[in-house]
Amino acid sequence: METPRSCVCSRLGGGLGVSTCGEDSFLYFAYGSNLLQERILLKNPSATFCAVANLQDFKLIFGNHQGKASSYWHGGTATIVQSPGDEVWGVVWKMNTSNLNSLDKQEGVADGIYIPIEVNIPTQEGKILTCRSYQMSDCVCDLPSPQYKKVICMGAKQNGLPTAYQKKLEAIETNNYAGPVSIFEEIEATIKERETTTR
Repeated sequence: METPRSCVCSRLGGGLGVSTCGEDSFLYFAYGSNLLQERILLKNPSATFCAVANLQDFKLIFGNHQGKASSYWHGGTATIVQSPGDEVWGVVWKMNTSNLNSLDKQEGVADGIYIPIEVNIPTQEGKILTCRSYQMSDCVCDLPSPQYKKVICMGAKQNGLPTAYQKKLEAIETNNYAGPVSIFEEIEATIKERETTTR
């Protein structure tokens, strides 16, 4: 499995540009709930694993756009901010351009919740993977729900992110929300269904 060592991140100049790796596909760097295959495939069925990636000089934080809690996750959601010396591990998914609108919708781009950014990831072979990713705008820090944290941790384990990074994720404090989270229940149902069909 490829484990690229560093990335350079730049904001897309106000537009919703997309980097392609072929006429009909693009690469997407995921660091939050979309680390988990069952999560990303719910709305983006074309996603296929490409690589594990390491974004240098950024850190993972949790918060809400303008302080408004996510109605899906009932707490803060993940974003990345520049932070010299830190790193964010994630997964590069190859996706069909037909899923670009569904991915943008999932990230709340039209509502200004997340802004598309471009991440250039050097691979061990010396190639550069130009990926789409997202950064929350007007982020007000807040704790994630236990359900959201669990999906991220499951995705990190599923894709073999470094053990030390997985431990950092597991140590994240949550808001202890104990109510229903429909998206989490949908993901769990998908996982159970997959386990049943593979037995």
